[in-house]
Amino acid sequence: MKSKFSIKNIPFLLIAIVLIGFTSCKSQEEKKENATVADQATTIENSRNYKISLAQWSMHKMINDGSVSPFDFAKKAKAWGFEGLEYVSQLYSKELAKYDNIDEGMKAVVAQLKSESEAAGIANLIIMVDGEGDLADPDEAKRDEAVEKHKKWVDAAQALGCHSIRVNTFGTNDPEIWSVSVEDGLKKLSTYAATKNVSVLVENHGWLSSDAPVLMKAINAVNMSNCGTLPDFGNWCIKRAEGTKWGECIEEYPDMYEGIQLMMPAAKAVSAKSYDFDADGNETKIDYYKMMQIVVDANYHGYVGVEYEGSRLTEEEGILATRALLLAAEKKLK
Repeated sequence: MKSKFSIKNIPFLLIAIVLIGFTSCKSQEEKKENATVADQATTIENSRNYKISLAQWSMHKMINDGSVSPFDFAKKAKAWGFEGLEYVSQLYSKELAKYDNIDEGMKAVVAQLKSESEAAGIANLIIMVDGEGDLADPDEAKRDEAVEKHKKWVDAAQALGCHSIRVNTFGTNDPEIWSVSVEDGLKKLSTYAATKNVSVLVENHGWLSSDAPVLMKAINAVNMSNCGTLPDFGNWCIKRAEGTKWGECIEEYPDMYEGIQLMMPAAKAVSAKSYDFDADGNETKIDYYKMMQIVVDANYHGYVGVEYEGSRLTEEEGILATRALLLAAEKKLK
């Protein structure tokens, strides 16, 4: 068969080759550019020292006055730019009271919270448990009752995919009695929580839990991998007037920065407490740059939870100001 190829076809072949080569090069350049953008995004993400979550207590006023539903927590947090959620059990008391059976109520509340968090595409991290008894109560019967009451929140944490619950350990201000009581309460609850892959965290939340050396002695004595701390930048009051849990403080732990440093080795979460801000956006009582350097120096790269407790700014303004300060602090970390 005679070939149809002719010298006359050469110019057209050359043009075709050039065009193919140009298109291929352009395609490779686009791929390279896209890959570079993707690599940069990965680098930026991997360079983050910590992710930022929102403690629901920052919204307690708007939830308690009914202007915001507690079930809108995930949607609100996502819109404000947060990546994780830290629930507060007491903010669901009214919802749970609608049910005659507490187990039925817990299942319904947890199901709705899970649905809302999944819809928002945001991580569930912690449940701050209040009003379920004191794990450091000197009375063993009351302490055991508190352990039992906390178990439903451990179950809720597991169902939501949270890694921890935060508990209260007031009990007594006598260090010798408190140490024995809190170790017992924490061991019992942590033993149960371990079966659900949930951790039990103690926050410096008042009384001896705010005395960092005393707290860490107890945590180390419990010696369980799922029993740790939730260092809070605020909450350093050891004693209050008339022995109350809340009210006028008459004695504080002397060095909040030392306190955070002592608690960090056992930390599974961090609470960035804030009260007010100056004209430059800095917290007026707490040096966030110093605090966050301590946190990162402890090789902590988990979530840092915003917990605004001020009154001058609205809750939304305070939440956003705290988040902005955490992002600003991150840029200055060594």
